[in-house]
Amino acid sequence: MTRLDQSKTPLFDAVRKYVDDKVVPFHVPGHKQGRGIPELREYLGERVLQMDANGMEDLDYANNPTGVIYEAEKLLAHAFGAQNAYFLVNGTTAGVQAMILSACEPGDKVIIPRNAHKSTIGGIILSGAMPVYIQPEINEKLGIAMGITEESLKKAIKENPHAKAVFLINPTYYGAASDLKAIVRIAHRHEMAVLVDEAHGAHMSFHDDFPLTAMEVGADMSAASVHKTAGSMTQSSVLLLRSNMIAPERVKQVLNLTYTSSASYLLMCSLDVARKQLATRGSDMLEETLQLARWAREEINKIDGLYAFGKELIGTPGFYDFDETKLGINVRGLGYTGYQMESVLRKQYNIQIELSDLYNILAIVSIGDRKEDLEALINALKDISSKTQAVELKNTVIIPQSPKMIVSPRDAFYSTKKAVPLDDSMGEIAGEMVMAYPPGIPVICMGERITKDIIEYIKILKEEKCELQGTADPYVDYIRVLGSL
Repeated sequence: MTRLDQSKTPLFDAVRKYVDDKVVPFHVPGHKQGRGIPELREYLGERVLQMDANGMEDLDYANNPTGVIYEAEKLLAHAFGAQNAYFLVNGTTAGVQAMILSACEPGDKVIIPRNAHKSTIGGIILSGAMPVYIQPEINEKLGIAMGITEESLKKAIKENPHAKAVFLINPTYYGAASDLKAIVRIAHRHEMAVLVDEAHGAHMSFHDDFPLTAMEVGADMSAASVHKTAGSMTQSSVLLLRSNMIAPERVKQVLNLTYTSSASYLLMCSLDVARKQLATRGSDMLEETLQLARWAREEINKIDGLYAFGKELIGTPGFYDFDETKLGINVRGLGYTGYQMESVLRKQYNIQIELSDLYNILAIVSIGDRKEDLEALINALKDISSKTQAVELKNTVIIPQSPKMIVSPRDAFYSTKKAVPLDDSMGEIAGEMVMAYPPGIPVICMGERITKDIIEYIKILKEEKCELQGTADPYVDYIRVLGSL
C-alpha cells in the first residue's frame, strides 16, 4: 500500500477555503450561513453555520465523490488498513445496514450474535435476509452478555452451511472482544463473508494495547463510530471494506439507496480532522487515555461494594480480549441497581455516565477525558459508598434465552398487527421490537414467540425505570403482535 500523507485534511481545507472566500450562497441550506437563524448563530457562533454548506464542484459530492471527499476517504481507508472507506453521516446504524445489504440477498441466512444492536434487525428487514442467532456467553456475576466462542460459531455453521455471512461485534458495549482472528478464519473457510460492528472500537487500530480490529484480521467489512471514541462529531462514522467477496461497486450501489443527498459538511469535516489526529497523534493520545482508565479502575476497586471489571476476565467464556477504556462498574455490592446509581450520579453529583443496566454502570474513557473528570467520578463513588450500608443486591434476574423465530423479521414487519396487554401476550408473535436503550439490544425481535420469561424480564426493566424503546406504546403496557384486530 502506498504511503499517504496523513497530515493532510483535503475536505476540511476545501470547506475552510469556501468560508474564507466569502462565497455568496444561492444554494441550500436556507439559513444562508446563519443569517436566517440568528438565535442559533448567536449561541453557536457564525463559523460553524458558515461551514454548513452543500455539494458543489470545489467541495465535492458525497454520493459520487471524485474530488476532496474522495481524497479524504482514501486517507481514511489507509489509516484504518482498508481498501475502501466511506463517510457515514447517519451513524454506524447506516453502516451496519449497508454491510448486510451488501453481503445478503432476500432469503440468505446471516449468523448474528443475539446481543447485536437494533440496527442489525433493521438491516435484516431491509435486505430480506434471515437471521440465525448465536447466544453470546453470559457472565452471570455481572449479569451481562460477552462475546461468542469459536465453538458456538462452528455449531451455527454446521447447522446452516449455506449462510452467506457472519456478523460480529468488536468489542461489545462493555469492552469484551471475541477471538476475532479465529472466527474470521472459520467463516472464510466456509466461504462466508465477515461483517463487523465496531461501533465502540474506532480507536482500537491506533494503539497496540487494544484488541485486534476487523481490518487487521482480514474481515470483509466493518463499521466504526468515529464519534463515539475517536473524536469526530455525533452521527459521523465510517464504513470500511477490504474484501475479495464483496465488490466496492456493490457497496456504493447500496449506499446510494440509503445515503442522504445532503450530507453534512460539518460531520464530514470532523471525520477528516479526527482521522488526521488518529493517524498522526493517536498512539500518544490513546496511551494517556489508557493510563487514565487503568488508574481509575484501580482506584474504584479500592471502594467498598464496587467492582470495576477488567483484563482479569480474559480467558473466561466469550472474553478473549478487552478494551480497557470501557470502565464498567458492578454496583450490586452496594445494594444499588445500575439504573439507581446512574440517577444518583446525575442528580446529586452532576455526572452523566454512558449506560446502566440492572447491576452495572459504564463510563466511556476517551481521548477527550481529563484526570479531574475521572477524579470527580471516583470521589462521587467514594461518597456514595461511605453513605451506604452495603447490602449486596442478589443477582436473581436471569437474562432470557433467545425466543424462537416463527416469522422472518421482514414478513413480520409487513404483517397486520394488533395491540395486546403485555401480561396477555405470552405465546403471541411479536410485531415490534422491545429493547433497553442504551445499549439498544433487543429483548425480543419482530417475528419471535413471546415467552413468559420475556414478559417477566420486560416487567423487571420497567420497574427499574429502564428506558425501553421500539414499541408503539411508550410505556410498554401494550405490545403489538401479529394478527388482525
